[in-house]
Amino acid sequence: QSCLSRQQLLAAIRQMQQLLKGQETRFSEGLRAVRSRLSTIHASLAKAAPEPPAASCPALQAPEDGRKFGSKYLVDHEVHFACDPGFQLLGSSTRMCQANGSWTGQEPRCAEISQCSSSPCQNGGTCLEGLSHFKCLCPPQWTGTACQYQAQTAPPTWSVTDDPAFSRQPRCAQIAQTQQCSCDPGFHMSGTASNGICQDLNECEVYQQEGGPRLCAHACVNIPGSFRCSCPAGYVLLGDGKSCEDIDECSLSQDNCTSGSTCINTGGGFQCVTPRCPPAAGNVSYVKTSPFQCERNPCPMESRSCHQAPKTISFHYLPLPSKLRTPAPLFRMATAAAPGRLGPDSLRFGIAGGNNRGHFVVQRSDRHTGELILVQSLQGPRTIHVDVDMAEYLDRVFQAKHLSKITVFVSPYAF
Repeated sequence: QSCLSRQQLLAAIRQMQQLLKGQETRFSEGLRAVRSRLSTIHASLAKAAPEPPAASCPALQAPEDGRKFGSKYLVDHEVHFACDPGFQLLGSSTRMCQANGSWTGQEPRCAEISQCSSSPCQNGGTCLEGLSHFKCLCPPQWTGTACQYQAQTAPPTWSVTDDPAFSRQPRCAQIAQTQQCSCDPGFHMSGTASNGICQDLNECEVYQQEGGPRLCAHACVNIPGSFRCSCPAGYVLLGDGKSCEDIDECSLSQDNCTSGSTCINTGGGFQCVTPRCPPAAGNVSYVKTSPFQCERNPCPMESRSCHQAPKTISFHYLPLPSKLRTPAPLFRMATAAAPGRLGPDSLRFGIAGGNNRGHFVVQRSDRHTGELILVQSLQGPRTIHVDVDMAEYLDRVFQAKHLSKITVFVSPYAF
């Protein structure tokens, strides 16, 4: 009996073991099924879920009597502001969208510049401020918008009396017992009918004083009976007799640039330039690959500062006339991926340096292009430097930076 009980007990234990094994298998299969189902649901939800919207800032408006440059309001994008002529900017000229959805800086506004602050009235005139203009009250002996002309107390003669070429005898004829006299074109009668003389009309003075059409683009020279226009050195008079065109000394080989320097034509002259790569600093060094471009030598893998330094540095020279109307696009930066290579998916542009940065803004013109825009007019002659950098990003990870060093030669003249 004890032997039988023992066998029954072993059989029961084996039966329990088989039962537990079966339960364990079914439990494992159940877990796998639940895990698989969860994975399927997760994948379908992830696919259906919309991309989280990129953080942005509220739209900005151009200030009254001013302009706004930039229409993107996403994080890290910049918007620039400038005022119309006769107004000055108060507040921030550049504002950047921050990750918390607010803009940096202060709201800009344009305040009218006092017209009388520049003392426009000459010869003791008193300046009166008007709505967007000024008026000069002139002393008795002066006239003109700025009291710049002597008032005529006698009929104007407009003559050069000490040169005989500017005076002629009139042509007279006897008609019905009266003598009729006349002058050649460009001369006018001076004196009485009996002893009159034809004196030259100084067209340059007449048109300057009466505010008529501008006779010459540059300088007017009075000649007997007429006038002629002249141009400054470095310009030639065009066929219309009044306009001036710049002489390109570089293409005519009229420059004196030495070997190793390059001639750049400018308004009324030329400049000899010799762009140089920056000297080596730490792990960063450059080699000149063309007369106007430097490329960075390969960086050590571990050198973060080297990878952050500009990969290329290019040099550009822009001749500009004086008082150019703004806004005026001056320069364009773009990126292009090598064939078969994935290019950057986003770019950031900025003004990195220079001696008159406030005259310019950088604006994205399309996905892969940025433009340098002149927003404040420049009076020449002067030379201005501005550095523009373009940073490339792929999946929001910095890839490389390119630097354009731009030199603007502003001529003394508006032509």
